[in-house]
Amino acid sequence: MEESLPCVSSMASAETLFEVPFSLNSYHVSEKLGFVLPDPLMPLLSSKFLQRHRELRLAHLALGMMTMGYVWQEGENDTVDILPCSLAVPYWEVSQRLGLPPILTHADAVLANWKKKDPEGPFSMENLELLVTLPGGESVWGFFMVTLLVELAAVPALKNIPVVINGVRNGDAEMVALALERIAESIEEMNDALKLMHVYVEPSVFYGVMRIYLSGWKDNPTMPHGLIYEGVQMEPMEFSGGSAAQSSLLHCFDELLGVKHEENSGAFLTRMRNYMLPAHKQLIQDLSLQPSLRAFVQQQASNPLKEAFHLCVTKLLALRSYHINVVSRFITVQASLARQMQVQSQRSKAGEMISKAPKALEERGTGGSSIMTFLKTVRDHTKDACLSETMKEIKH
Repeated sequence: MEESLPCVSSMASAETLFEVPFSLNSYHVSEKLGFVLPDPLMPLLSSKFLQRHRELRLAHLALGMMTMGYVWQEGENDTVDILPCSLAVPYWEVSQRLGLPPILTHADAVLANWKKKDPEGPFSMENLELLVTLPGGESVWGFFMVTLLVELAAVPALKNIPVVINGVRNGDAEMVALALERIAESIEEMNDALKLMHVYVEPSVFYGVMRIYLSGWKDNPTMPHGLIYEGVQMEPMEFSGGSAAQSSLLHCFDELLGVKHEENSGAFLTRMRNYMLPAHKQLIQDLSLQPSLRAFVQQQASNPLKEAFHLCVTKLLALRSYHINVVSRFITVQASLARQMQVQSQRSKAGEMISKAPKALEERGTGGSSIMTFLKTVRDHTKDACLSETMKEIKH
């Protein structure tokens, strides 16, 4: 056990003090190094004392934030090759216990990174704060908190997914139709929450400051060989950065509504499931094994059911279309501005931030995908989930 520092109030009286030789050692002062601590310890953090799920999630969040800061602290031009064992080993241990990769994920930065200022208050922007943050000031808070509100807006939809499945199993068209209407309303609420991104996040800060810290070391030309986790294995490992595709929500909706993705986008989305908690990934897998909702709707002679299914698909399509608009403003437009700023001598403060953004991320998402191509492909395949009799309305 480390000895405690001497406490002035508990020291002997002045008379006793003069009875013993005066020594600097009593004050943790070294005769060789003075006030400098000799041989500072760097022990490996141990995860063995972490028992509860929430403790492990907090550890994964904290270690993830430290790792992203360490890797990207010098930007894209001077990245590191090795994550020190003092970070790598405990991060690997916690990740193994949770079933998550050792990199900052959506499950960390959004789902496990919030606190209410007033525990009895609402889930609102005014009453939410981050546990751990990254460079970028208020825009970091805004980005993660708005994304959290999008997740929370989906709760009614999630609660009605079992209702849909059980209704299909029991052949209850009315039950399924009512549940689909609630899911459609919830998806619309998600879209409304996403619109807050324009209020609380400054595009130049997101693109020029924040975004690199969400990047990974897979499909990233800045770190083409990945990252060595010292003390874990000698060979470098590759992991994707944070991505909206790591949210389990849209995966659940796709499986429920029968949205099928083409080979490339489908492969990327499937890989992103490895960045979710195993239980959430299992939920998506189990949804894919349920009786087909789309087939059930086609078989039933129920216009309200068909209309409710159609409404769900159109709301999901609208959400994905709006997400493309958000990405365009925060990434595509900013990338264009960055290229302009690099050839201009006069720059604004926002221009300075944008011009320093990593070039490797100009056309890529932090998860490694060719972002606009991917998003548009996913949106277009959402249209294909519509029933043939409603396709004319969707195209119109």
